[in-house]
Amino acid sequence: MTTSKQISRESLNALQARLQGAIIAPGDPGYDSARMAWNLSVQQFPAAVIMAADTADVAEAVRFARQAGLKVGVQATGHNVIRPADGSLLINTSQMAGVSVDAAARTARIEAGAQWGAVLAKTQAAGLAPLLGSSPGVGAVAYTLGGGLGWLARKYGLAADTARSFEVVTADGRTLHVSQNENADLFWGLRGGGGGFALVTAMEIDLFPVTTIFGGNLVYPAALAGEVLRRYREWIGSLPLEFTTSVALMNLPPLPMVPEFLRGKSVIMVRGCHCGAPEEGQALLQPWLDWQAPVANLFHPMPFSDVAQVSNDPHDPVPGHTTGAWLRDLSDSVLDTLVEYGVSNNGSSPLVSTEVRHVAGAMASGDRNAAAFPGRDQSFLLGAVGMAPTPELHARVVAFSNTFKRALQPHISGLYVNFVEGQEAREAAADSYPPETLQRLAALKAQYDPDHLLDYSYQFITGHDVA
Repeated sequence: MTTSKQISRESLNALQARLQGAIIAPGDPGYDSARMAWNLSVQQFPAAVIMAADTADVAEAVRFARQAGLKVGVQATGHNVIRPADGSLLINTSQMAGVSVDAAARTARIEAGAQWGAVLAKTQAAGLAPLLGSSPGVGAVAYTLGGGLGWLARKYGLAADTARSFEVVTADGRTLHVSQNENADLFWGLRGGGGGFALVTAMEIDLFPVTTIFGGNLVYPAALAGEVLRRYREWIGSLPLEFTTSVALMNLPPLPMVPEFLRGKSVIMVRGCHCGAPEEGQALLQPWLDWQAPVANLFHPMPFSDVAQVSNDPHDPVPGHTTGAWLRDLSDSVLDTLVEYGVSNNGSSPLVSTEVRHVAGAMASGDRNAAAFPGRDQSFLLGAVGMAPTPELHARVVAFSNTFKRALQPHISGLYVNFVEGQEAREAAADSYPPETLQRLAALKAQYDPDHLLDYSYQFITGHDVA
């Protein structure tokens, strides 16, 4: 497949002379690898890929794209692609993966391509923790730009609120330092509004003194899903902020990576991470064990560096579709709908995971005027994932997910931008932000990227989202 925009080899050679990183064009060895997203269902064909080595490379690439009449895309991992970078200049930041920790200040500086696993390793060595998500393979910067809700969320809040500053390249190729005191309007927008206002090349974040947790899963058969969901609804009402939990309906494939006792089965899992004393976490979990013995009790004290064991997200690239929404409540109607669509009876559901996270807590205490993130008053976050190894299966997962969300519509109170992708993400802005926030974000886009050069980056707001 060819790109819609061709760049002369001569102009690419001239650009290469100004870069530390490599340029990979269609037809070059490694092009197919460089253009691929982590989500293998995404196929994108950029006009060229810049394997950026540093901020200067990013700035050179942006200036080149503007002169060549190209849009700019940016990708660290490509978990949730909003706009495939077809015909654009794709800036791949995966080689910009530096992480440095200031233990005394409890901060870390993270480059654009660093994944949370690398950040976690460096910070835990210093006895500190970042507010990463469920998967260590996700890019830290893009996750933070969308808000960021992980296993410490109820105690410590949003990843976006931990951002102290950003280093960015603007659409006209300038490098800016962005913080509460410098370019404060952009600082506000980047914390929850996505990255399409400027390309973030590094960020500084706060860290927290967490080294040990009590976490894991209780696994119950899917036949008990309704009872487990209702019991979960009651249980979370008395939990302290140290305990962040979720409940997940899982239809597990018969694959070697799945534990043998779960292969090909549908189950419901009660998940959690308690960041206080392990014995306190065990006492809070005990009512479940007193109620009914699970198929498996996988809760145990662990170093926070092993927190990925709680969600056990896939490590390697997979083809799939992700969707989600904020839920107003966990009424009986909502719980019945979750069971109907989340449990597969003889292949009735193509979803691998349907999870509801309990997120009320520290997120709500953040300064509403300090960041663009719109969901501080929400309590429940739905996420649903289906595997889609063929275009036909992808279409089925998308159609099923849309039907599922229509059934939940009376109980949905907007979208969380980190849990939507593709067309849904492109259309999500009006359902994700209050009108006044949307207007302010659109004005920010018009100020920093009036020509929409960066519309293929971590972009939720294009300026066309507001009539």
